[in-house]
Amino acid sequence: MTIASDDPRVAAAAAPPPPAPPPATAGRRRRSRLTRNRWGYAYVAPFFVLFAAFSLYPFLYTAYISLHDVRLSDLDGATFVGFGNYTELLQNEFFWNAARNTLTIGILSTVPQLAIALGLAHLLNYRLRGRTFFRVAMLMPYATSIAAATLVFAQLFGHDYGLINTLLEAVGFDRVDWESGTWTSQIAISVIVTWRWTGYNALIYLAAMQAIPNDLYEAATLDGASRWQQFLHVTVPALKPTILFTVVVSTIGAVQLFGEPLLFSGNGMTSGGVSNQYQTLGLLMYDQGWTNFRLGQAAATAWTMFLIILVVVGVYGLIARRRARAER
Repeated sequence: MTIASDDPRVAAAAAPPPPAPPPATAGRRRRSRLTRNRWGYAYVAPFFVLFAAFSLYPFLYTAYISLHDVRLSDLDGATFVGFGNYTELLQNEFFWNAARNTLTIGILSTVPQLAIALGLAHLLNYRLRGRTFFRVAMLMPYATSIAAATLVFAQLFGHDYGLINTLLEAVGFDRVDWESGTWTSQIAISVIVTWRWTGYNALIYLAAMQAIPNDLYEAATLDGASRWQQFLHVTVPALKPTILFTVVVSTIGAVQLFGEPLLFSGNGMTSGGVSNQYQTLGLLMYDQGWTNFRLGQAAATAWTMFLIILVVVGVYGLIARRRARAER
């Protein structure tokens, strides 16, 4: 039996709850979310339109071209050859020569530039007089164009009138023909790359160093650690993720190296010297496409370079994951 009450609060408590509104369908919720975020999509749309036009489409079109035999003089006469361009590329001795040159120049330029950048960043992390000037000065080589820097260094490494040979002769050494030798030309090109990118990497390290708590340095100072010991046991362990990042970026840049070896001889030769002694993969790709007019081979070379970068990044990612698991 139900007992009626005149109190409205008691009546409301005794009344059955109102029926719940029907659940919104997935389509309605999606439309509501799109309507609510329409201005956000409108703001980011220009970027994706430009990305699709100038990055995604050329990327996919290069993959399409790499599967065809295409001549620069007859773009409409493409013939499907499957992976024939890749097979021919892997059997080409110039490809392996360019791959070796890219590897050696990459090692000769990446290792010194990152080591010097780490040391410079460590020095600038201390309170030095005029450190703002030094930070700006370190970035100036990066702001210099590749053409200007390479032409200046090509003059410095000149055989007859170059400053480097003049200094070597002054201290009793013979003049070096930097351009004709394999190792000498690759060392000269590596010096250009190192000079240009060391300051850039130093600023990245410096930004990461300033995020390290000062308590660690103060504790190391109280323990009697010198600056060198602080660098080895405090700075370097804290910078491992940043160092790994710069190694990945520098490796990608080394695989794509093009401007410095192209302009080193001063005449824009895409062969990388008379005996291809410093021809990189980037130069080989350009040589196949715009000297031999074989766009299919050039596209296959470009995609091979892309796959090499993917492998390198995957290896570094695996190392980073294992290091993170070991630190847990």
